[in-house]
Amino acid sequence: MTNMISIAIVEDEKFYNHTLKRVLDLHKEFNCVAQIYSGADALVQLPSVRPDLVLMDLHLKDYLGSDLIRLLKEKMPESTFVVITSFEEEERVFESLRAGAVGYLVKGESLENITKAIHEAYNGGVPMSRTIAQKVLNFFRKQSEKQNRIPDLSPTELMVLEMMAKGQPYKEIAHNKHVSVETIKKHISNIYKKLGVKNKVEAINFLRKYD
Repeated sequence: MTNMISIAIVEDEKFYNHTLKRVLDLHKEFNCVAQIYSGADALVQLPSVRPDLVLMDLHLKDYLGSDLIRLLKEKMPESTFVVITSFEEEERVFESLRAGAVGYLVKGESLENITKAIHEAYNGGVPMSRTIAQKVLNFFRKQSEKQNRIPDLSPTELMVLEMMAKGQPYKEIAHNKHVSVETIKKHISNIYKKLGVKNKVEAINFLRKYD
């Protein structure tokens, strides 16, 4: 007998929330245990419900989905999170994956693909919409090429430098990397030494030569 998968929906757009619920109700192996319409309610309800899988909107009226995932993963580490959103920007994708999401679907996916993604995520896979998967592949391809051109920097140092180039302050970089500000400062000091530069502007200019 197929194991029943308990699923919660966190989506503030009521029409789409109900659409996802109808998709789940078509499958006997899915059990929708909660329909939630705000981040605040998700933080209260989900830790007590503890579903196998959460379908999470990325941009709720009161919370970013990535922040919610990060907070909820601490309370319910056994639950699997799959983002369903209209946002396709690279930064949003990686922010969600760093927070603990295992999948990233774009709204507009067929009902069949949503169903497949739930099964895939539940069984340990990493389901992504085709456009998102392509962005991820392109990102790592660019990272690999850049790493070959700037061989002195470690992957972590290169990522920190790229965050600096985007104008992110040390505190935000530390938050995204889940480390202290002091650790980020040490990385930056190492970056300066390896690149032979004296400050942030010179380091960013060095990086841009390889873009």
